[in-house]
Amino acid sequence: MNARDRRNATHDPSARSWVASANGHRDFPLQNLPFASFRRRGRGEAFRGGVAIGEEILDLAALARSIPFDGDAAPALRAAGQPTLNGLMALGPAHWSALRAALFEALREGSARQATLIDCLVPQDGAEFALPAAIGDYTDFYASIHHATAVGRLFRPTNPLTPNYRWLPIGYHGRASSVQVSGTAFRRPLGQRLPPGRETPEFGPSARLDFELEVGIFVGTGNAPGEAIPIGTAEQHVFGLCLLNDWSARDVQAFEYQPLGPFLAKNFATTISPWIVTLEALAPFRTPWARPPTDPPPLAYLDDPAMRAGGGFDLALEVWLETAAMRARALPAARLARTNFRHSYWTVAQMLAHHTVGGCDLRPGDLLGSGTQSGPGIGEAGSLLELTAGGREPLGLPSGETRRFLEDGDRVILHGRCERAGAASIGFGTCAAEVLPARTPDPEA
Repeated sequence: MNARDRRNATHDPSARSWVASANGHRDFPLQNLPFASFRRRGRGEAFRGGVAIGEEILDLAALARSIPFDGDAAPALRAAGQPTLNGLMALGPAHWSALRAALFEALREGSARQATLIDCLVPQDGAEFALPAAIGDYTDFYASIHHATAVGRLFRPTNPLTPNYRWLPIGYHGRASSVQVSGTAFRRPLGQRLPPGRETPEFGPSARLDFELEVGIFVGTGNAPGEAIPIGTAEQHVFGLCLLNDWSARDVQAFEYQPLGPFLAKNFATTISPWIVTLEALAPFRTPWARPPTDPPPLAYLDDPAMRAGGGFDLALEVWLETAAMRARALPAARLARTNFRHSYWTVAQMLAHHTVGGCDLRPGDLLGSGTQSGPGIGEAGSLLELTAGGREPLGLPSGETRRFLEDGDRVILHGRCERAGAASIGFGTCAAEVLPARTPDPEA
């Protein structure tokens, strides 16, 4: 057991729920209990916090009206029933843990509260979701060395990694306003592109639209301006993880990114899964963190013995593609890649510590993206840019179609799942969105 494998009664793999669909559920057994903001579809209700349990959602606002809970779980439950989870995130780890323990016991088989809670359940297939938090700021990192190396080889074959990569977690500030919850379709972005052999750019829809398979990190408690978060306590400021697709217009980015980085190529849409899996739920799936012995050790502010012992996550990640033709023919989606978050070169704790070391303050509900997660093997690439060698080698699909980059009508679906002997497997649900045709602006409007 590593230093960050803080398992407790809520991780008992033998525990069962009186919600029958939770027992053996692929994503949402009793041992998971992820949070989201939801409402019943078509009723015009206010959004409120909910917890996934099997095929159901436990309505936390309704629960707070019925059972107030005790101790730290009481204010945590009241905060969790609000339209966004920011209030819960701000309370901190003691309250998060108390609420998880109370929910676990209330939903456990044999609970005396079953008769009350059963009226607080809403079927997931009858719900719609909002962003789980009001996201004040969004930062996207570049934490996978396998992705950075593969992309670097496409443009700098002899020197794929920039000199700073092994020394600091590279990131840039993204656009929080265009973060969307899973299921929200978006239009193909427009921008300037420089065709090969041309000196004058052209304007139009991106022809090289791509997905990026990422993990989202939601900040819980923040820090004061000017006060850095130490690496040893960084995870105490993390509420949980979600799936994230940071869509990318590769051709637009290639022309605009120097000298300040991506702009229109990345600000049009970022999709996240509705469910946030807490760090406590992920305790059985922690892994040691290490880098090759030939690489330089991180600087002191990015190093910590506990992080080395268990700063990684054994989180399997998959990306699937469903084309318009597949839907028309009732064909299943095709899996394009499978990798694991444990391959990340930089940890969640290192991202937070570096983000704040210069004095930046993080706030509850802020979102960090891990950057595209790719592994070392064939089929572990988290983007089409890698899977198609920059578009030179198209992918064949079971439908007979091919893809170099995404086409209109394509729907990209991300999955995440944790499995380990001696633990109940848990999942992240889905993160999915469809690409709609671009809307070309009218120059006379």
